[in-house]
Amino acid sequence: MLLVLVSLICCVSVAEACLQCDRGIRLLHEDFALSAPSVDDQIELKKICDHAYVMYEETSRERKGVIDPTTLYRVKTEYQSEFDRFLETQHTGSVTFEAIMIMEKGRKILEKHLDTFIQDGLCPNKCGLLRRRIMDCFSCRYKIYICPSPSGQQDCGEYPVQAEEGGQAVLNCFLPWHRLLLGTPEYHYAWAPGVPGAKKVSLPSLVPSWLIESDFSTLVVTDDSTVVLNQLRVNEQGTYRCSLRGPNGTVFYQVTFLLTVSPLPKQTHRPVGTLPRLPHGESLSQPTEVLLVPFIAMVTALSLTASIGLTVVLGLMMKQRKAAAEARRGRRE
Repeated sequence: MLLVLVSLICCVSVAEACLQCDRGIRLLHEDFALSAPSVDDQIELKKICDHAYVMYEETSRERKGVIDPTTLYRVKTEYQSEFDRFLETQHTGSVTFEAIMIMEKGRKILEKHLDTFIQDGLCPNKCGLLRRRIMDCFSCRYKIYICPSPSGQQDCGEYPVQAEEGGQAVLNCFLPWHRLLLGTPEYHYAWAPGVPGAKKVSLPSLVPSWLIESDFSTLVVTDDSTVVLNQLRVNEQGTYRCSLRGPNGTVFYQVTFLLTVSPLPKQTHRPVGTLPRLPHGESLSQPTEVLLVPFIAMVTALSLTASIGLTVVLGLMMKQRKAAAEARRGRRE
């Protein structure tokens, strides 16, 4: 009965600290308490467990008393590794002393990971509203935790975007902490044409919301944080707004892109080259005639010379052929 009582006490106490929100760790502590060789040792180990749970609870309370599943898994894995090493070497000294040391080691592991989580992981939103699901270290149940915007508003600034006519522009308003948002929020893209930045997204609270929205026309509502604008025209420049909203219309995050589309340079035609004009009174006929007369005379002289030479050569050939024919006839006779 005493063993059963010790087991029940440990099982109830472990639900009060972050480290023991994992069922594997609870069973590990139960087995450790029941493995003591005597009733006195079991009582001592029970006291050590109780004190350790108080330390774990106090460590969690000092750090907002919350933890996320990823951090809890890291704490559990590191602590379980240390505990397995402790079980392999616990017979080298006092069991109670070594149990105190391993419980203190668990507190330091929990403290280390909680410090990192609270500083960097609990509320990573530098602007915008984060509503996320995390575990309560005392009830070991999940609850909704709200991280308000440090600036007090969901508008996260303006970003200039440059593009050329006929080119492409990529608008992406994703931030890593968007993955932590509870529910299924969607990205709403809207556009106001004109000079970029001329249409202000956030106006004083006295201005009705319908007047603010009237300047913008909806482009797309999607689960994807990225919108690609292809084959841009100059008249498509303007103010583009991306807002991350929940199903009930809650705006968690909003950013503005100021898109400027530069027109392509106009193509200039090269002038056709022209010859310089002749001075007044001169014409092309005089130099042309002066050059043509000697050229024609030279061609005529060459033609006559070639004709005379060709006639002489043909005459000589005819005489030789005639002489050869007479010689052949004389030999026959």
